[in-house]
Amino acid sequence: MGFPPILLIFLALCPAFLAQIVEETEFLIDGTVKIAETDDNYVCATLDWWPKEKCNYNDCPWGSTSLINLDLSHPFLANSIQAFNHLRLRLGGSLQNRIIYDVGNLESPCHPFTKQGDELFGFSNGCLRMDRWDELNSFFNKTGALVTFGLNALRGRQRTSKRVWEGNWDSSNAHDFIDYTVSKGYQIHSWEFGNELSGKGIGAKVDAEQYGEDVIHLNNLIDQLYKHFQPRPLLLAPGGFYDKEWFETFLEMSGPGTVDALTHHIYNLGAGSDLNLVNKILNPLHLNKIADTFSNLSQTIEMNGPWSSAWVGESGGAFNNGGPNVSNTFVNSFWYLDQLGMAATYHTKVYCRQTFIGGNYGLLDTSTFVPNPDYYSALLWHRLMGKGVLAVSNNASSYLRSYAHCTRHREGVTLLLINLSNQTHYGVNIESSVSITSHVKEKSNHKSSFVQRLKKTISWVGRKSSDVTLSREEYHLTPLDGNLQSRTMLLNGKPLQLTENGNIPSLSPVLVKLKSPISISPLSIKFIVFPYLSSPVCT
Repeated sequence: MGFPPILLIFLALCPAFLAQIVEETEFLIDGTVKIAETDDNYVCATLDWWPKEKCNYNDCPWGSTSLINLDLSHPFLANSIQAFNHLRLRLGGSLQNRIIYDVGNLESPCHPFTKQGDELFGFSNGCLRMDRWDELNSFFNKTGALVTFGLNALRGRQRTSKRVWEGNWDSSNAHDFIDYTVSKGYQIHSWEFGNELSGKGIGAKVDAEQYGEDVIHLNNLIDQLYKHFQPRPLLLAPGGFYDKEWFETFLEMSGPGTVDALTHHIYNLGAGSDLNLVNKILNPLHLNKIADTFSNLSQTIEMNGPWSSAWVGESGGAFNNGGPNVSNTFVNSFWYLDQLGMAATYHTKVYCRQTFIGGNYGLLDTSTFVPNPDYYSALLWHRLMGKGVLAVSNNASSYLRSYAHCTRHREGVTLLLINLSNQTHYGVNIESSVSITSHVKEKSNHKSSFVQRLKKTISWVGRKSSDVTLSREEYHLTPLDGNLQSRTMLLNGKPLQLTENGNIPSLSPVLVKLKSPISISPLSIKFIVFPYLSSPVCT
């Protein structure tokens, strides 16, 4: 006996329906107070010194992306920076403590980096010629980049044991380099002192008290050289991994008003060779571990250096070039956007991604300069998520991550949803406390339970005379063909690809009626902009 065709279709689709779980969730965004505030140019990316000979795990993914030889004339490079309208770029990395500047009374010959196994990081000293520095600054001026330059903080010191370097910093070469920069009128937003010399150090370390003395000297040098040049750049340090005792001693030694921002590095996914990278990225317990670092650094600054602020000066997820076919694919955006959201809630002012181009973790492909998925994630964050960070309460699983900010440079609130679950389709009911809307007199009871607060809330909709025309913006990010390790990201179902002229595509939202249900499918990401929500802290 045969089955009716409609039954056969149902039976064929049944496993897919059964495999997907639908879960309703309640969200409450408190728009009455900002829990933190970022810099207006929060998103930052790095340009590094590594030459093409930098290899790990039989993989050499740097090509010609060093600051020394990066093709500044490539149109994709300029277009991808200009799309941010003032992208913050941090110039530095491991070899910055091996770089000398070909200016002034430099006695050493100016040679490029070469492989030298017995030297720090396996390379000789390298050299930055001033004609290349001129080219770089012309490019930065053209693209509107905000530049942080990392200075060599090992010059003049002597290695006294395997990792320990001692002695005073020799500032003469840095003095001549900064003096040249000022004389040319080049705008440097901030100078950063050293790279990964704090705590136990990476390859090398310097005592915190000595580092504090040296950064005072650098601060005085900047005061002197910028006496007749405005604006005066910020001073950042130490550009290393957080170590509580080291950072506290450093702040105590350098004193009030010396260091404008404490820069620290994060590689919380482990080695780029780890075959478990994807599982780590999709594991909320693993993602949550780094929260302790953000929290502890925030407390260190509050207790020991309230004149300063926290920056993530370098973060690539997986160290040693990033993970091949992971760091440059869609799945990495789950880690990256969660990092941007989490760091902001802990008062991080700037977050620098390793790298803009170079290695496996570049926002751009090393060879083609075509944007990888994380580039579009960074650009959407930059365009939609403003400085004001808002608290989000919810009853959802830890696999549904959420972050809310004042919308950037316009009225409203933007919510970022990150669904790490491979099965659960979440329905999202979003409410706001009554104190957000000026039309309502009642105040929220912040001491009540989440359920009680929900009972005292009102919908964001229906507060304007043009209620029937109100809509929200949705930016739904998914991978091509459902492949998490795809190099192509879809925005609302359409591939994000450069235009025929090599320009960044339009990142257009889908407009949805404000009262229509909100949902997010498994293993996807969604930015939702509520342009008509008026919060008193978002003006």
